[in-house]
Amino acid sequence: MAGREREHVEYDQVQADYLEKRQLRRGAAGWVLLAGLGVAYVISGDFAGWNFGLQHGGWGGLAIATVLMAAMYTCMVFALAEMATAMPVAGAGYGFARRALGPLGGFATGTAILIEYAIAPAAISVFIGGYIESLGLFGITNGWPVYLVCYLVFVGIHLWGVGEALKVMMVITVIAVLALIAFVVGMLPRFEFGKLLDIPATDALGASAFLPFGVAGVLAALVYGIWFFLAVEGVPLAAEEARDPARDMPRGILGAMAVLLVFAALMLFVGPGAAGSSAMKESDNPLPHALRVAFGTDTWLAQFVNYVGLAGLVASFFSIIYAYSRMLFALSRAGYLPRKLSVTGRRKTPYLALIVPATIGFVLAAVTKNGALLIDIAVFGATVSYVLMMVAHIVLRVREPGMARPYRTPGGVLTSGVALVLAAAAVVATFVVDPKAAAITAGIFVVALGYFWFYSRHRLVANAPEEEFAAIARAEAELAD
Repeated sequence: MAGREREHVEYDQVQADYLEKRQLRRGAAGWVLLAGLGVAYVISGDFAGWNFGLQHGGWGGLAIATVLMAAMYTCMVFALAEMATAMPVAGAGYGFARRALGPLGGFATGTAILIEYAIAPAAISVFIGGYIESLGLFGITNGWPVYLVCYLVFVGIHLWGVGEALKVMMVITVIAVLALIAFVVGMLPRFEFGKLLDIPATDALGASAFLPFGVAGVLAALVYGIWFFLAVEGVPLAAEEARDPARDMPRGILGAMAVLLVFAALMLFVGPGAAGSSAMKESDNPLPHALRVAFGTDTWLAQFVNYVGLAGLVASFFSIIYAYSRMLFALSRAGYLPRKLSVTGRRKTPYLALIVPATIGFVLAAVTKNGALLIDIAVFGATVSYVLMMVAHIVLRVREPGMARPYRTPGGVLTSGVALVLAAAAVVATFVVDPKAAAITAGIFVVALGYFWFYSRHRLVANAPEEEFAAIARAEAELAD
């Protein structure tokens, strides 16, 4: 591995102040803020997006898919907690894969994560537009002005500073959690088990009242079961800004996952069980819509969840902006992407890494106005990154058993192996559900890997933290030989 790296990558000499211009604010987040960040990444998935799985798999198909994806994410966050304490760098998954799989594997992983985080806010902005339109405020419709305001306001807060941004995010997330609790309390008295299964069975193989679209519906619904948890793996991106990564990172990511599992179960049962699966399967604002269907009128609770529910969408939109900026920052700082993108301003925020993906995301949202398509693109990037990160965990456990690991994954490679198998199944599911989205994402991959192969692999930065970890690994291997 070390010999191949020397043959295939080259390092540029950089000025002494290179890293000084690319510094993040250290010590900005303890484990509570990290857990809040993990919940914030994902909580929009409880408000919109998951319900499209009802259209593809029925309630039974989505329920099985959600259980499988819950198992995948739970196993995966255990492995990520271990690697984040061993290598606390802003590149997170890219940094882990860089050490285990070399520069190409690291860049491929980073690209997949960047696709996920750059596209997910575009999808969420469409859902924000859907919630705002349903309120009927001043005739505002779901369109580009809403998306533009979202990006301008929340990118602006991130430019203000990470500590301030994380605190604002925490407040928004708490408000969103209150809206979910209000939804559950209001809908429980109207729950009827039969409403879960009100989508008629088709003539598909294995179709039934429980699986109206048959066995294939379970595979198709995997993409939307992921939406309950998508992006929680981004918590390690804050490693360089954590107070004590070895202690705080496992607590933060595992605490976030516990909260998300509870809310995924509640949303999956309570919404369709009170309003009916068929009523929710195509809605861009499913929770307020479900309340109006269940009560037969526009109640104060529906208005409350609609207004306050925007906080959930905003929380994920806001926090995933943080995630894509840190991933882009790390790839740029190491020379895999243009280095100017990692320069930080006076308040230690990577301003171009915030603005450039925001511009791309806004254009995609404005042109497509298709949240489901954008979800599928984001999920494809995510699942590819999951496969690569779990391979990295297994490789590091086998090849570097003596690596310092302040936290160790329960079950070791068996745990990450389960996540790997389920992630591979999810990759297949994206092709089944939306070949167009998979093809778009694959095209982005080809362009990115071409850029790496023909340009950036000859201009990497040796003293970037992720490259230094790889250099240490090579030196240790040579000493062992």
